[in-house]
This record gives sequence, C-alpha cells and structure tokens, in this order.
Amino acid sequence: MRLPQIQIRTTDAQVDLHISKPQQIIKQPNATQRIEQPAAILEINTKRGVLRIDSSQSRRDLGLIGPFESSAKYAQEGKQEAMQGMARRAREGRQMMEGAGKDQGRAIIQGIAKQNHGPKRIPFNIKFIPSVDSVKINYTPGTTDINITRQNPKIDAQVNKPIHDYTPGNVTGTMIQRPDVQIDVIG
Repeated sequence: MRLPQIQIRTTDAQVDLHISKPQQIIKQPNATQRIEQPAAILEINTKRGVLRIDSSQSRRDLGLIGPFESSAKYAQEGKQEAMQGMARRAREGRQMMEGAGKDQGRAIIQGIAKQNHGPKRIPFNIKFIPSVDSVKINYTPGTTDINITRQNPKIDAQVNKPIHDYTPGNVTGTMIQRPDVQIDVIG
C-alpha cells in the first residue's frame, strides 16, 4: 500500500531596498562670556623710622669743636692760666720779699727761674680717641600699615543653545520576486 505524499515547494521573496541614510548635524556654539576683574584697592601707610646719631662728644675728643664752643673753651682756659699766673707771681714775690734782706736774694731768683723754665715731665699714658661710648645712637623704628580691599570678579556668561539639524533617512523597497508556495499531493 502506498501512502500519499505531500510535496511542498517554496520560492523566497526578493526585495530591492533603496536606503538613504539619515543626516544629523549638531553644533554647540561657544558660550558668550565676559569676565572683568577689577583691581584690588591697596593702601600702604608708612611712618618713617628715625635714626639719631650724636657724635658731638667724639668730635670734642678729637678736638673738632664749633666756633662758639671753641671761643668759650679758650676763654675759660685763658682765664684759668691768668689766675694761675697771678698766683705764681704772688708766690714768687712773697719768696723774694722773705729773702730780700739776706744774701740769699740771688739764690732765690735762681730757684724761681729753675722752677719756671726747667724740664717738665709730662705723664705718658695711652688715651683712646674718641672715648668709649662717645657716639650716641638712638633709633625709633618706623611702621608700615598695609590694607587690601579685594574686588570680586564680574562674570557675565550666556549659554548658547545647540544647533541641531536632523534629516531623517528613507527606505523604499521594490518587490523583485514574490514569494510562492506550491503544494502537490502525489498519490
């Protein structure tokens, strides 16, 4: 016994597609930005330092004195020398008066002459010129005050929207071959 058979034949569909690609353009313009930075306000106040140097004592030690002080000094020294000279002459006169009646008059005058004109010893010693601490220094320091006032920056920023251009794609198709199914029964 023979069974009937079914025979199926198919034909695939063939389609021709035409595709146009989509186009998308996106541009982002830069932000419009303006920044301004005002300068800080700077105030500086200074008080000068004062340096005082008094070297008058050291100048006096070196013998460098002004005309007024020099005149006063020499006048004082002259006055003292005159007083000493007067005292010396009075002393010598007394010596001569006391020995006037005797034979010693000549010896007294010789002794007085020897006292006045003989070699005199001058003490020798080391002297520091100018003397220690003869220059006086006085310093008053100065001050500096600095005030800074900060200025905030001025920022003006404007965001620009993106530019978006989109062209959609397109697909068109043409059927070249239609699908087909054939069924045969063989018996």
